[in-house]
Amino acid sequence: MRRFSACIEWLFARDGDVFADRIRLAHQAGLDAVEFWRWTNKDLDAIAAAVAETGIAVSGLVAEPMIALTSPANKETWLKGLRESVAVAQRLGAPVLIAQAGDDLPGFSRAEQRSALVAALSAGADVLEGSGVRVGLEPLNTKIDHVGYYLSSTEEGLDIVDEVGRAEIGIVYDLYHSAVMGEDTREVVGDRINRIVHLHVADHPGRGDPGTGHIDLAERLDWVFAQGYRGRVGLEYRPATSDAEAVRAVVKSLGGSPRGSAS
Repeated sequence: MRRFSACIEWLFARDGDVFADRIRLAHQAGLDAVEFWRWTNKDLDAIAAAVAETGIAVSGLVAEPMIALTSPANKETWLKGLRESVAVAQRLGAPVLIAQAGDDLPGFSRAEQRSALVAALSAGADVLEGSGVRVGLEPLNTKIDHVGYYLSSTEEGLDIVDEVGRAEIGIVYDLYHSAVMGEDTREVVGDRINRIVHLHVADHPGRGDPGTGHIDLAERLDWVFAQGYRGRVGLEYRPATSDAEAVRAVVKSLGGSPRGSAS
């Protein structure tokens, strides 16, 4: 059974709502996991209460602070924040912290920035060791959403993970960002499926509901799962509507079965 996670930054979001109520709405829609971005701007007590009330899982959140790991000057600040992020992840039962590389910095070569990134992630692996939490480095597209970002290549992200060489560090593979960059999933992932700690999906154009664009998401997911991926699929898209039935339909279209629906 494929397991899905609702990114409640966008899904089930309503003007003026209480953020923790999105967890309850996701649960009512048949999802068994949620994820979100920053934790420092949220009421963690309310989130923890909603998680306990519903029994829903938290699949991931962002490793803060969101600063450029491509700069060696940011390493210690990031490690301090990582320790705090790990504590939050453990409190909520989240197995994944999502890390971003940061911008492609002027005045530094690509090699220098990669060295800084590898050094930060290597030190981060020591922080993570034995915690039950992994960090997923996320490549992002630089054509539409993240112009100027350092890491747009899935293959390069996997190479960086291999250079770090620690089980605590993998990648978040976002099929939307990958497709926007013109990547073929089979080619860029290859035999390194075990380096993927989490997946994200959205369609293109618009980063909208799967099925509204031209990315072959179902086919790409079929391949990823056939290679042995067993983690969750994060629904990180801008929905046309937060109607629960629309979300359930997306899950079914991608090979899942929301709780309470027919298989």
